[in-house]
Amino acid sequence: MRTKLLTALAALITGLLITLPPPAQAAVLDAAGPEATVVPIQVSGPAASRFNLVVMGDGYTASELPKFREQLDKHLNILWSIEPFKTYRNYINVYAVEIASPESGVDCDPGLDAPKRNTPLQMGFWGGCNPGSVQRLLTVSQAAATQYADLVPGTTSANRQILAIGNSATYGGAGGSYATASGGNALSALITPHELGHSLGGLQDEYDYYARGDRGAPYQGSEPSSIHHSLLTEQQMLDQHKKWYRWLGEPSESGGTIGRYEGGMYAGSGVWRPSAHSMMKVLGYYFDQVSRERMTQRLSAKATLFQGSTPAGPVAADQVVWLQTLHPVDHELDVTWTLDGAVLPTANARAVDLAALDLAPGQHTLTASIVDNTTFIRDPTVRPTATRTWIVDNSQPTPPASAAPMFTTSSSTEHPVSADEVVYVETTQPATAQPAITWRLDGAVVPNPGNDRDLALAPLHLTGRHTLTAQVGTDSLTWQVDGVEPTVTPTMSKPLLTVNKTSGPEYIYDDMFTMGLSAKDDSPGYVVPEFRVDGDGWYNYYGWPTDASAPFRFTAEGTEIDQLVYGKLGVPRVVPWDNVPSGYGRHQVEYRAIDATGNIGTPKQFAVTLLHPAPACTTTRTGTYNGPLYLTSGVTCLTNATINGPIVVAAGASLIARDSRLTGPVRADRAADLQLLRSTVGGPVSADRTNRSLVIIGTTIQGPLSVANATTTQPPAIAGNTINGPLTCATNTTAPTNLEAPNRVAGPRSGQCGRL
Repeated sequence: MRTKLLTALAALITGLLITLPPPAQAAVLDAAGPEATVVPIQVSGPAASRFNLVVMGDGYTASELPKFREQLDKHLNILWSIEPFKTYRNYINVYAVEIASPESGVDCDPGLDAPKRNTPLQMGFWGGCNPGSVQRLLTVSQAAATQYADLVPGTTSANRQILAIGNSATYGGAGGSYATASGGNALSALITPHELGHSLGGLQDEYDYYARGDRGAPYQGSEPSSIHHSLLTEQQMLDQHKKWYRWLGEPSESGGTIGRYEGGMYAGSGVWRPSAHSMMKVLGYYFDQVSRERMTQRLSAKATLFQGSTPAGPVAADQVVWLQTLHPVDHELDVTWTLDGAVLPTANARAVDLAALDLAPGQHTLTASIVDNTTFIRDPTVRPTATRTWIVDNSQPTPPASAAPMFTTSSSTEHPVSADEVVYVETTQPATAQPAITWRLDGAVVPNPGNDRDLALAPLHLTGRHTLTAQVGTDSLTWQVDGVEPTVTPTMSKPLLTVNKTSGPEYIYDDMFTMGLSAKDDSPGYVVPEFRVDGDGWYNYYGWPTDASAPFRFTAEGTEIDQLVYGKLGVPRVVPWDNVPSGYGRHQVEYRAIDATGNIGTPKQFAVTLLHPAPACTTTRTGTYNGPLYLTSGVTCLTNATINGPIVVAAGASLIARDSRLTGPVRADRAADLQLLRSTVGGPVSADRTNRSLVIIGTTIQGPLSVANATTTQPPAIAGNTINGPLTCATNTTAPTNLEAPNRVAGPRSGQCGRL
């Protein structure tokens, strides 16, 4: 089945806005294309009253469909870990459209010389194998995607988002009405929330470039219509009550502070955004509050706050008027009842018994208002609200009694609920009574006055596993409550030194280090690991951009991959022209995980100190060398070496000893560099007038250590050593530091090293 490509794509996740030329002929889907199976992944309610995410795979053969399901699970669990999708998960239906492809893979992957594949959606890189496009533009047949999405009953272009996942490990995707992502790339699952930012939220890219590697030209134009871009100063926003003035000065959910950061909408300057790096600029971070507010508004607008009620119109004066609402995961919607304009004291109940009000003869007006008082929204004009009105009339007959009540819908009982979730039920609704719900936790009744349809678990402070039941009449439902936090195990590359402290381990590295995070939980489903550096925004741990199984690599300046920068320690650097401080020095790294149930693990932490790299070796010695070493020039590196004799480092020369055994003594006189790393020295060490770097870390010295008159750019580092003799430091330009890793010194400490 061969079809033409989607003709227009908006908001490509890689920072491009691409419009393809019209196809030579109308797109036609071969009626004999592969059959598809619609698999409901999450159905929270009728499609007509929900936002529907329709996910289909392309290029997965029948034997590869389990891989598609696994990748979809990762996509969804990452989506549920990000606000507002985490809170409003119950507003969304998810359907998988499984299509067994005749061939595996997608077109032109990774290059234009790669073959085309016979796949149902005709997904392809390079904008559908277009030499004038870019590799990472991954397109799909609009006609095919639409026809397969139409297999999901009740969904239309107005209430759904199509996401096509391609069987590829190459980075790529596109956004708009039809979002695409490669399924096997490390960053694939982060494409989905970004693209929903475009298609659902109408958010713009915050990139300061159009084509990667080229900073965008200055912005030209009037005040943007984009809610998260502006020409206004912070003071002008406050004075004029415009743009994100309500959020200014607050810690950003994506790191830093809500303020004014230059660049966005593909312009390198002349326009400003609210945060340094929200999801609309950098995949991996959260939405900031400004974008989150818009996403909450738009997601709520796609669903219906009134899920059911007594039919609007005349009602009897002695009947029960009821309503049913949507159910956010972490809070109740607020319901206010008014009678003839006066608020009734209903304590957020979902029903009013008119007979209990002792109404005066004649007609009365009863109104119910549903409001979502989420803290995600501050603009009252966009707060989700709905009202419904009834005319209470004494002449109306009392409706007949109904059958015994039963549950009609609820929080899913097919998987555990989290310990901070709001669990909900709805029942059949007789007109003469509001069926009461009895909640029990591990068999004990849990009081739940007011709105008994929602039970908030967070106030119960549950840990471990529990059983929750709800009963109405003779009908009952049961949930397993998962209060077990997910765990994360970090795997660090070998440091120069590890110091274990009660606050967490401390590591010292030279030049770079890697961190792997392995997350697990006792419930099934993909567990989302995250980390943050120096209190910045939480960042999704996805491995490494080029390999999901590789650890994350931290360096002082970051690593450039496909003209973006990853792994910059300290202040993030996203594009090559970002002018930020280097990452050398000490930093705090926190890490945690979010499980499939929604539990957020308690963060753990470690400190890391990144040293400047040693100079490049001009001579390298390994193995055993018997006799003295007199170094007069160049950089001599000893790696896993044994030197049986004294070592002298003369003026201008350098010695870098790593994991080596030196019988000693070691003397450096006007050396450029002296670095003793994780080594042992069988005699005294003296360094006088070292002028470029002096680093002694994790080394055992069987004798005194003397450091004097150093003029190095960085303070001499003497950290975590065992010195079986006195430690003396004097007249160094900057006092030596122990990098918060104290030394064990058998003899006296004096001079600048008195506290080391």
